Amino acid sequence: MGGLLMFAAVCCAAPVSGAVGAVTALQMAADGGGIAEGGSVADIPPRMLTAYKRAVLQVGRQVPGCVGMAWPVLAGIAKVESNHAAGRTIAAGGDIRPKIYGVLLDGSGAGGNTTAVPDTDGGKWDGTASGERAVGPFQILPSTWESVGTDANGDERADPHNADDAALGAAVYLCGNGRNLAQRSQLSAAILQYNHSAAYVANVLGWIDQYTAAARTPDLGRVSGKAGGVIAAALAQRGVPYSWGGGNGSGASFGICCSPSGKSGAAIRGFDCSGLTTYAYARVGIRLPRTAAAQASTGRRIPASLGRGALRAGDLVFYAYAPGRDSTIYHVGIYVGGGQMVNAPRPGTVVRLDAVDAMSGYAGGARLL
Repeated sequence: MGGLLMFAAVCCAAPVSGAVGAVTALQMAADGGGIAEGGSVADIPPRMLTAYKRAVLQVGRQVPGCVGMAWPVLAGIAKVESNHAAGRTIAAGGDIRPKIYGVLLDGSGAGGNTTAVPDTDGGKWDGTASGERAVGPFQILPSTWESVGTDANGDERADPHNADDAALGAAVYLCGNGRNLAQRSQLSAAILQYNHSAAYVANVLGWIDQYTAAARTPDLGRVSGKAGGVIAAALAQRGVPYSWGGGNGSGASFGICCSPSGKSGAAIRGFDCSGLTTYAYARVGIRLPRTAAAQASTGRRIPASLGRGALRAGDLVFYAYAPGRDSTIYHVGIYVGGGQMVNAPRPGTVVRLDAVDAMSGYAGGARLL
């Protein structure tokens, strides 16, 4: 079977732009170049999410002119820097143990550092007086912490190894003297200040966008009947892993091997894009063909030329390598309204809410309800 046909047959993601950040090496999904780990709220430990939200509420007192600070901004940084303190224990008061230390910035090249940074804290925060290393879930240098560190949890100590303090310190730093982070250009500038790497900025922005989409709860108050049932069934699967070839009318299942770049779903219980739509529609008694391209031939076709405004909640949303040629459709999602869809994007991710524009090659939709 040819590469294009094989790619379309089991539903996977289109190539997307973006590069890995300079601080934490994240495994990139070879299928489409996307970030390999899930971007849903489900991948954030509840105590860390609480810290991010608390920081948003408190930062205005520290930087009154700051506009647009939102928890997905902090989550995007922390995802890249420490994967939300993955593998650590987070106490009720926010203390993270064991502490998180970056590589020693001695110019040796280890961890990518090529410039030696002299010690500034005598080892108070980074545990060594022989040089400097970033600390905590936001990987802040001790010298920077001295200017942005703030007690956020009321224990009268500003500690970069405390989730609440670290999140607020990062928020203060990103806000600068009063940035408007609601403006993409100023948000990018703030992230670039955090780490002077265009690749890092692109990576963090990608996570911010994913968390922003995941944070938006669709207003389903006006969605009733079968459309509401389809959407509810799909939304209930958020956080379930993507599995190449996984999912059927009964639910998540182990997938198959292998995607064009060698990604196997055989050991992963979950959904690919068309497996998710097959399951959601089966919940309301509608049987769909198994592949995205075949699903485009069901119901009433909604041409891409009508624009995304023609979509209604519950519609299937398609993406193609060559929009206008349904044989090239490679992906499908479920529209929920407000420019969003429930989506199983690509190997290495999870079922999540995404913007309709998150995938390339918009090819219209299909209405079955």
